Amino acid sequence: MPTITRLRPGSYAGQVDNLAAVLADAVAHGASVGFRSPFDACDAAAWWRTREPAVRDGSLSVWIAEDGTGVVGTVSLALEGKPNGRHRGEVLKLMVHSVARGRGLGRALLDTAERAAAEAGATLLLLDTATGSPAERLYETSGWTRYGIVPDYAADPAGTLADCSFFYKRIAASSCV
Repeated sequence: MPTITRLRPGSYAGQVDNLAAVLADAVAHGASVGFRSPFDACDAAAWWRTREPAVRDGSLSVWIAEDGTGVVGTVSLALEGKPNGRHRGEVLKLMVHSVARGRGLGRALLDTAERAAAEAGATLLLLDTATGSPAERLYETSGWTRYGIVPDYAADPAGTLADCSFFYKRIAASSCV
């Protein structure tokens, strides 16, 4: 299993190109993660650079999964900063490079984000994914509850509108917060 590491503000910029490779691969393989084709590693790196201030201020946590070939996956967690929502967070950009799929890495990354949320005191997590995608099956089998489907919510990389499933999961906050 690859090693999963949280990127700290001082190490984030040095991993942008690796994060970009995973994101560009996901889009090239049809993942509906917010981008449309054409989309390349330069576009992906530019997007990841826009996330750096949030990593620096602590509102966004980003993990990478590395094996002997390099970075093969990532997941992000955004904790709500508003006073009435500090109990919740959102799992974002869970992606596994096409060369590393089918080995349980997506579940390991998801578990990592869930543990970090609990350690931060969150008790409710949210996420969304393309309806019918492999990611949807991952969330269903990981104890997440689908609370709705919105038709034609977002365009896939080819520009075709697709339905989106929205999920939540209640978690127990860590007693060590």
